[in-house]
Amino acid sequence: MKPYLEDYAVINPDSEREVAEILADDPEVIPLAGGTDLFVSLKNGVLPPSAFLNMKSCPDFEKEPELTDSELILEPLTTISDVRYDEDANRFRLLYEACKNLSVISIQNLATWAGNVANASPCANGAAALMAYDATLELAGVEGTREVKLTQFYRGYKELKMEKEEYIRRIKVPRPEPGWKEYYRDVGPREYQAISKTLLAGRIQLGRGEEVNDVRLVAGSVYPHTLKLRQTEDYLRGRELTEETIDAACEKLQEEIQPVDDVRSNRQYRRRVTENMLREFLQESRPL
Repeated sequence: MKPYLEDYAVINPDSEREVAEILADDPEVIPLAGGTDLFVSLKNGVLPPSAFLNMKSCPDFEKEPELTDSELILEPLTTISDVRYDEDANRFRLLYEACKNLSVISIQNLATWAGNVANASPCANGAAALMAYDATLELAGVEGTREVKLTQFYRGYKELKMEKEEYIRRIKVPRPEPGWKEYYRDVGPREYQAISKTLLAGRIQLGRGEEVNDVRLVAGSVYPHTLKLRQTEDYLRGRELTEETIDAACEKLQEEIQPVDDVRSNRQYRRRVTENMLREFLQESRPL
């Protein structure tokens, strides 16, 4: 389908209240911030005629990330670059690593964290890093705001636990406590500026010896949406991080993921490489 620009409308709200009212009146209107994925759909002729709500026209929305005593707050217009080059936000290592690996600098300057989450791509770099930090979404609408854990936000491929009249008002990322080891790696056709074939974000806290006190594991590109590896996490907690435990954790991983064959990779490769990343992370986390 050849796109015609007259088939698309852009609405420019003057206030946050107007944003909520427009979405309540017509839930089919699509909030638009960076628009990086929109350009791809438009070019490929797969974007149906639509109306978009230009979030950048709303003066109530901030752009810069804010670090408080308890959390990092990302606003609706906070871009990937805003976090990558912010000294305070760089304390969140997984977010910084996700920034470096997300496309090219021109895209990083446009793409927003809220858009990365709401677009619900299974290979979303930002969503995986945020989920590993137990991020919470503040959703807003005409009736007010509510909070949803990012780990509970995805219900299926491109299916969100968010009403059409709602939008992501803030992303709240708790400050990481000391004593955690962190890991982020994504694998693509190139080291940088490529869509991930698979990725893993992890955090682990060990007690005395090699016992796992707590752990967070999140995988991308191996399931219909960004996947928190709950079964693998549950297995690891309270166990000594021995080679036998690591082997068994890798078996749990294989039970959880559901990779597919597509133009970027195949399921067998994704299974093998994702297991290799988990094994690498856990082995590197063992005391010397």
